[in-house]
Amino acid sequence: MSRVAWQLATVKSIKQETPHVKSFTLSLPNWTPHLAGQHYDLRLTAEGGYQAERSYSIASPPEQTGEIELTVEIIADGEVSGYLNEGVAVGDELEVRGPIGGYFVWPGEASAPPLLLVGGGSGVVPLMAMLRHRQRLGLRTPAVLLFSVRTPEEVIYQAELEALAKDDPSFTLLLDYTRQAPPGWAGYHRRIDAAMLAEVVSRFGDAQPQAFACGPTGLVESVANGLQAAGLQAESILTERFGPTGS
Repeated sequence: MSRVAWQLATVKSIKQETPHVKSFTLSLPNWTPHLAGQHYDLRLTAEGGYQAERSYSIASPPEQTGEIELTVEIIADGEVSGYLNEGVAVGDELEVRGPIGGYFVWPGEASAPPLLLVGGGSGVVPLMAMLRHRQRLGLRTPAVLLFSVRTPEEVIYQAELEALAKDDPSFTLLLDYTRQAPPGWAGYHRRIDAAMLAEVVSRFGDAQPQAFACGPTGLVESVANGLQAAGLQAESILTERFGPTGS
């Protein structure tokens, strides 16, 4: 079966990640191993034949066989995300196809350079697949995640990320709150800027990390420019962006 053919996946579980984000674990009759960073297309078809299709990054690692996890941000007036939020229950079937994409991927090789991940909001989803892949492989490649969110309530995967940072000294979690920070917060509390990125890059010393940046278009463009200003080569910076109207 072609990896881009549509198939009916069964909703195995639904997890509320934040007030506006849910993770859906889907069992696939024709599961294909994916690369961390790839995505699936999801298609809804109304009774009258109208169809709406969106692409969602895979959050689960390639080692999670037979199923995938898609983490979806609920967008105001979003056709697909709104239906997923209100109209989908465990046991339902959803039409999907994938895995898709070969540019924004991390294969997880032991010889790979250090890993610098920069995510904004739900842009953390493909980066989480990379971190989970790294963990499953037992790699200790130095890795830093700079995760920008507006408020403490919007930190997707917070408990898992904090546990990973606690258990793995080669992984560093840097949270950046752009609007409201927790009481007593001493970390980053502003939009990502060139000075912040220079500080993060300096954590790698003389090593040249492989950087992945994902999030809204404006943030990703700013991050890519800031990382180059901090000394990273353009070819070592991979980006994936989404506009404000994605739903």
